[in-house]
Amino acid sequence: MSPDHPPGLDLDRLRVLLDRERPGLVTGPLSGRLIEGGRSNLTYAVSDGAARWVVRRPPLGHVLATAHDMRREHRVINALHPTDVPVPRPVLLCEDEEVLGAPFYVMEFVEGTPFRTAEQLAPLGPERTRAAVLNLVDTLVGLHAVDPAGAGLADFGRPDGFLDRQLRRWAKQLDASRNRDLAGIDELHATLGRELPRSPAPTVVHGDYRLDNVLIGGENDEIRAILDWEMSTLGDPLTDLGLLAMYSSPLGMADSPVSTTAQAPGHPAPAELIERYATRSGRDVSGVAWYTAFAWFKLAVILEGIHYRYTLGQTVGRGFDRIGDLVPVFIEHGLTTLQKG
Repeated sequence: MSPDHPPGLDLDRLRVLLDRERPGLVTGPLSGRLIEGGRSNLTYAVSDGAARWVVRRPPLGHVLATAHDMRREHRVINALHPTDVPVPRPVLLCEDEEVLGAPFYVMEFVEGTPFRTAEQLAPLGPERTRAAVLNLVDTLVGLHAVDPAGAGLADFGRPDGFLDRQLRRWAKQLDASRNRDLAGIDELHATLGRELPRSPAPTVVHGDYRLDNVLIGGENDEIRAILDWEMSTLGDPLTDLGLLAMYSSPLGMADSPVSTTAQAPGHPAPAELIERYATRSGRDVSGVAWYTAFAWFKLAVILEGIHYRYTLGQTVGRGFDRIGDLVPVFIEHGLTTLQKG
């Protein structure tokens, strides 16, 4: 921990707030550091030397509150903490922007590892890797089994027309980033629109469910916490399953700047994950190809947006110069998934 104040985190003001709202919680001087790896909201580890917490806030200079809604993230974690879904214990929500310059919330620090690549998974070995990924499916089944009304989340989203709105939203994002021809992208979008499935009963949806958004730890490699709830809502649970299947599929591109964990020894194939979800949840997954293809489409749009910003000189960093080459790969995977059904 560095005693310096990381950008976006005023430890003196945070200490004053915690002493006022949670007397006795903090017992020593606070130190903090930025936790690397986040793609959107900023996450900090904070300690008083005896205990640790996590502070989560919007990006610096952010102005669109609806895109980085701390109240929403805190609400879903607070609602799910009493259930069997593993989430960090919430400590407090602060909507007073005078404290850190933006709304933020504090939660407990959970020990664990977010596995982002096949290389990071490899030391676990095939058996532990397989068990961890299957447990990821079982935990998703548990999330989707939560009664939204019983958890106080009955008004957490608008399930009616969910898939149609999602498809239109990402098409709009694509139009905002168009600066080159992308073979197949319009065909993929049009086919998804024509074959829009009928959604099952709505559930709490994570929105970005994958291995590197959970913390794994302990002797049995259990999932200790699901993180990054900024895209959560009430909607079609199979969107989470389709995204998980996509992230469990090999990209077929050497030295990709965007990696999946699919190539790790022991990693189950998407078909096994889908079958396990179906067996454990009792849901009909016969139309899951649409949801997986939609996940390929959504990620293609996200990557094209990154590529577009890179061409404008607005994004810098390792691998960004190769993001554009990856977009056609995602489009092709989406089209192939729909064709194979």
